[in-house]
Amino acid sequence: MNVISATAARRSETPNGVMTTLASPKQGGTDTSLWRVELHPGAAGPSHSFDVQQIWTVLAGAASLDVDGVGHSLAPGDTVILDAGVVRQFTADADLGFVAIATGPGGARVSGADGQDLGIPPWTV
Repeated sequence: MNVISATAARRSETPNGVMTTLASPKQGGTDTSLWRVELHPGAAGPSHSFDVQQIWTVLAGAASLDVDGVGHSLAPGDTVILDAGVVRQFTADADLGFVAIATGPGGARVSGADGQDLGIPPWTV
């Protein structure tokens, strides 16, 4: 068993929001990553895909999610299972923003919508 204190959480900031790593392989005791996502109101993340399955649960706010060209509206309590390789883009509600918790295997690689390898996001390791 491992306990990861709140003070050990890692913040990664992008122009669109903040990812806070709550558990990850680097933090010890797991092969799985767990992180909190906060997208600023109106912010749109990049269109991208991961090489692993991820699960996201909306905690607050709202978002639209485009998955392989199909739009979905997300509200608190909704859970999305994103299969490996699907191109997705989250856009936060213009007034409420978007807060979610996400999980997936640590060290997953991300690719742009064009297939270009973009590496491993720091909040997943």
